[in-house]
Amino acid sequence: MKSVSLVGLAAILFASATAMAEPSQSIDHVEPVNSSELVIPGVDDQPDDTQQPPDQQPDPQQPPSQQKPQARLTSTWSRPREIVKDSGDGRLEKKEDTVAGGKHWRIKTGAGAVHVWAPPGYDRSTAGTVVYVHGYWTDADGAWRDHSLAKQFRASKQNALFIVPDAPTANEDSVKWPALKDLRRAVARANIVIPDGPVIVMGHSGAFRTIMQWVDHKLVEQIILLDAMYAGEHAFDEFIDSGKRANQHKLIVVGAGTAQSSESFAKKYKFAVAREAMPSSYGGFKKRERGAKLLYIRSQFEHMQIVTGGKVIPLLLRLTALKAL
Repeated sequence: MKSVSLVGLAAILFASATAMAEPSQSIDHVEPVNSSELVIPGVDDQPDDTQQPPDQQPDPQQPPSQQKPQARLTSTWSRPREIVKDSGDGRLEKKEDTVAGGKHWRIKTGAGAVHVWAPPGYDRSTAGTVVYVHGYWTDADGAWRDHSLAKQFRASKQNALFIVPDAPTANEDSVKWPALKDLRRAVARANIVIPDGPVIVMGHSGAFRTIMQWVDHKLVEQIILLDAMYAGEHAFDEFIDSGKRANQHKLIVVGAGTAQSSESFAKKYKFAVAREAMPSSYGGFKKRERGAKLLYIRSQFEHMQIVTGGKVIPLLLRLTALKAL
């Protein structure tokens, strides 16, 4: 009788352990995806390959462990936005050094780091301003360092003060600078004088979330979207067509992973000019492309290569109203 009890007890313990070890849900289970969602390369939540455009496929030359997953961003951004301001009145701390032959400052603000760079030969009396907004999976420090931004800015040969602020690094991040005037004020609080010339805004990928909030700023003359037309079309419609200063504005849209949405946006406007690839030099742009109010370029470079390859940023900055050095 005792031996039977021991056997029964062993059976009960084995069954309990098996039940505890069995997962409550199959590891192969995948939640359904909303078909209205868009894909941003380089962010979490890998999409189904059957819904992923060819130019958004992972790089086969890159080890899987180093490939960045991709994320979906809904076309309507409904999440409450946290307004972040650096509204103090005192002097902001900055560090100064020399990068790519030009003066470089890193400003410490309540909304993250801000990098400011003036090229060799910079002349404030005739200079403009370029605000460059990075995309996801990096911050201002990472983009400044890893994308060799100072080197690319210098290669443009444009007389401008270049400003690189912190921006969202993922869908969950709040926009750091909802108002461009607050960013300009922070630079001024670091005792850096912003020139009076043209203001150009350039941004990559998820940077559209920041830039779409600056379309009504009275000083912005031109916006350059680097594979960033994931959403915000209404804001860019306002900038280029329906806004009160739209007749003074220019817009360049570069598409790779966003080629379909970028092309659809451009097709709405009779004044849009399109070209199939980036030329190798400024001379490769036709006269009508250089003067276009809205220029769409289907990039031959993939999403990250647009900002890391050194072929796109310098060339597009030459299509602006900035003066050459």
